[in-house]
Amino acid sequence: MALARMTSPHARGSNRTQTIMLWVLAATLPGVLAMTWFYGFGTLINIALASAFAIGTEALILWVRKRPISFFLSDGSALVTAWLLALALPPLAPWWLVLVATSFAIFFGKQLYGGLGQNPFNPAMLGYAVVLVSFPVEMTSWPGWRGIEQSVPDMTAVLGLMDALQYKFGAAMVAVDGWTQATPLDILKNNNALAMQELDARFPVFGSFGGQTWDWINLAFLAGGLLLIYKRVISWHAPAAMLGALAVMSLLFWGGSGSASNGSPMFHLFGGATMLGAFFIVTDPVSGATSKLGRIIFGAGVGILVYVIRAWGGYPDAVAFSVLLMNLAAPTIDYYTKPRTYGHRKAGRGMGKVD
Repeated sequence: MALARMTSPHARGSNRTQTIMLWVLAATLPGVLAMTWFYGFGTLINIALASAFAIGTEALILWVRKRPISFFLSDGSALVTAWLLALALPPLAPWWLVLVATSFAIFFGKQLYGGLGQNPFNPAMLGYAVVLVSFPVEMTSWPGWRGIEQSVPDMTAVLGLMDALQYKFGAAMVAVDGWTQATPLDILKNNNALAMQELDARFPVFGSFGGQTWDWINLAFLAGGLLLIYKRVISWHAPAAMLGALAVMSLLFWGGSGSASNGSPMFHLFGGATMLGAFFIVTDPVSGATSKLGRIIFGAGVGILVYVIRAWGGYPDAVAFSVLLMNLAAPTIDYYTKPRTYGHRKAGRGMGKVD
């Protein structure tokens, strides 16, 4: 008896998960290039280290679980977690910090729950939050950017490849005070006396929408995110809701340009990890909400929490903690935003008779 020809809904063609992961990696490239230009080779070293640690950790766990290693590694999800985590870490974070963050993300954020598709939390943000709480000094040490010596003559310019490698592996000859600086979000959070114009004059890291270099970096991630929306790898709902909620909150509690200012909407939209979070973190299809309305609620919740923590919390940037808190709420959001089943008037009636 001849087999019937396969028709929908059977999936055919290349590995859809692998294709999505490759598009996500490609979309991060503008941001990777921007960070590398402004902060040197540290970002590329982070990516290389995190990728090796992520693949090694996942392969080891799969071997212990007696699962096919090449099959699961080929989906590219471990690499995406590694890249997003590497981009969130300071460019010259020591190698052991990258190891701790990446291994924790893969083991506790992904494999502990059974692997891809079963993790309730975003793995990259879980690894980031752990090292931020555990190693605050290393996580808040950012190098000077390309061109900073024009504003601060004594500040060391961007380190070269060998200097960056030596510093990351503990053999640097560069004085830490010669190149480290606070981020604009950190400076604003700890300011209680200077007006915004005085901050611009005193700290060269200010002077643009999101701070020197950060507006360009965020624009680069915005370009990559729009590419993902254009290619329909992600939907617009969660990013638009997050950015909209963050803009509204920062407008409502702006406080003007005085010393009590919490920063303008443009400062918050183009500062820190806003665009990386909006297009590459909040859009995680596993740990976020699933319905269109659910994604809007999820994204808006992240945007509100980002502002609340930035303005009144204990950390200058808050994307990781905001996403993890909303990951906890995702199942409840999904429960109350179920789409209407075809043939029924109300949502959640797929098991009963037709209304």
